[in-house]
Amino acid sequence: MEQIEIGTSGLATSRIGLGTWAIGGWMWGGSDEKDAIATIRSAVERGITLIDTAPVYGFGRSEEIVGKALTGGLRDKVQIATKVGLAWADGKVFRDSRPARIRAEIEDSLRRLGTDVIDLYQVHWPDLETPFEDTARTLDALRQEGKIRAIGVSNYAPAQMEAFRAVAQLDAVQPPYNLFEREIEADVLPYATRTGLTVLSYGALCRGLLSGRMSATTTFEGDDLRKVDPKFTPPRFAQYLAAVEELKALAKVRYGKSVLALALRWVLDQGPTIALWGARHPGQLDPVGDVDGFHIDADTKAEIDTILARTVTDPVSPAFMAPPTRRPAGTP
Repeated sequence: MEQIEIGTSGLATSRIGLGTWAIGGWMWGGSDEKDAIATIRSAVERGITLIDTAPVYGFGRSEEIVGKALTGGLRDKVQIATKVGLAWADGKVFRDSRPARIRAEIEDSLRRLGTDVIDLYQVHWPDLETPFEDTARTLDALRQEGKIRAIGVSNYAPAQMEAFRAVAQLDAVQPPYNLFEREIEADVLPYATRTGLTVLSYGALCRGLLSGRMSATTTFEGDDLRKVDPKFTPPRFAQYLAAVEELKALAKVRYGKSVLALALRWVLDQGPTIALWGARHPGQLDPVGDVDGFHIDADTKAEIDTILARTVTDPVSPAFMAPPTRRPAGTP
């Protein structure tokens, strides 16, 4: 599997990473721990060495499952990327990157993950009520103390990253990025390329849309995020499904590949990128080998853009997922 260095940290990892938001269950209609552990172990067996998680994924459950899955010597074969800076109360999530919060969170994450060091520690969302410099200094101190190896941010704009980088070395940024959600091409992606940051692209399959397994009869249960995601509700769902059908045909004709392989390859061909794949069952990882061994040529990229312009006439961004920018009144 293709490898990439995370910024200038010296850490090398696979260019496909396993995203574990869905494994945590929250906002994905629940999860099965046995399947989740099997999926993580299967990913490692297939050459995926980056496991991306966060405390808020299932309110600690995802990190706990990752920790259980990496027992028996697997921890040394992977790079764990987790996050910091989202707190929760009564099931509601809010941003909190104050130094004291970070100090408390990392101890909780280390315990849940069953490790003494986190390879890549990322600020989950920019906290607009805490100076970026204060957050950066705290993470830099953790790096010097040996509790983390590299520092990243997620969902940050270039100006926010500039403020962060004035105080601490930054090696990675994690934004939403896939064939359908390409806002970062206007700012974050060129900034990362120019400054040597590695881009961990979350939602590389756009919450399953680009897996090629969905149809007009697909439904979502429980607290599944896709019940309120505008892409999965009429009239837009039909537009995105039409795009996937055309992309599926294009992938087969041009490369003999699935639309899933095309979507992941597209992300990997855009720059210093890692594609995060949110599988929940081992079998969902079966196509991983199809992503290697080809690149998308300029003519095909242009045809992809034409398909999207023709089919998705009312596109929406992933902005609806952003947590509130202010902490609840009375937060200690």
